Amino acid sequence: MMKSQGQKRMKKKLTRQAMKGMTGLLLVVIAYIATPFAWGLTYGKGYTKEEQGKMKIIAHRGGAALAPENTLACFCKGIEAGADMIELDIHLTKDGEIVVCHDQTVDRTTDGTGKIRDLTLQQIRQLHVVDADGNLTDEHLPAMQEVFDLVGQARSEGSSCGILIEIKRTRNIYQGIEEKLLQQISDNGARDWVIVQSFNDFALEKIHQLDPDIRLEKLVFCKPLGLPFVIDGWGMSWFSFKKYDYVRSFNFECHGLSKSLLEKIHSHGKEVKVWTLDGPETAPHLDVDGIITNRPDLWQH
Repeated sequence: MMKSQGQKRMKKKLTRQAMKGMTGLLLVVIAYIATPFAWGLTYGKGYTKEEQGKMKIIAHRGGAALAPENTLACFCKGIEAGADMIELDIHLTKDGEIVVCHDQTVDRTTDGTGKIRDLTLQQIRQLHVVDADGNLTDEHLPAMQEVFDLVGQARSEGSSCGILIEIKRTRNIYQGIEEKLLQQISDNGARDWVIVQSFNDFALEKIHQLDPDIRLEKLVFCKPLGLPFVIDGWGMSWFSFKKYDYVRSFNFECHGLSKSLLEKIHSHGKEVKVWTLDGPETAPHLDVDGIITNRPDLWQH
């Protein structure tokens, strides 16, 4: 009996030690992955007007600080602010229509509830967008075609604004979204003023397979030092410049990019954009090619 109790105590002790070891290892891994973010906090702040003029200014979700995000009103604000591009996010409805929204559900941004993939476009059109303070507006989640119409009209009136489209995608949802998007790009004569980006490699590879001439950009949170992978979305992807030879730009979270990696990317002939920023005075100073910002009105261009 005594031996059995001793064995139990020993087993508990070993279990506690193992848990402590696993916790310590996890903390080390987290600290290692977070290293680029620590570097980012040490960078100088601000850009001169001359530096701003050399970069592409992209209105994040249309310019999310100017109007309710990812709405036609917000896209108008972004265009009026002189953004080179408006950035937006797309999903596929239950009846196979492309709709613009950041989240997979309508819960946060509208007065409705539910996953976009479980709702029809008609059901989504009946919902009203709420602003940042939770107030109902007259805005609705737009169909992608409405955005093509809006930007196309602005371009016909002299604007040079384009669209940076993020595909929200996994292998299991939104089957066929790439084909539908490419068809809309073709139907609207938008090949020269549309760029597609995604965290998801499958979506990027599918677009490239279907139409190698569409400009593609890879979204990244950070790349741990010395390791052959990147943190993208909630997962990780193996990384090499050969793998992403078809990608024209790597778009990083603004604190997740080291200067040495930036220089290496540039040396391979690729561009770099950073997200998500407000005004230039508080932005980490990096020699990037584009700024994705909630306040395009604050950037000189």
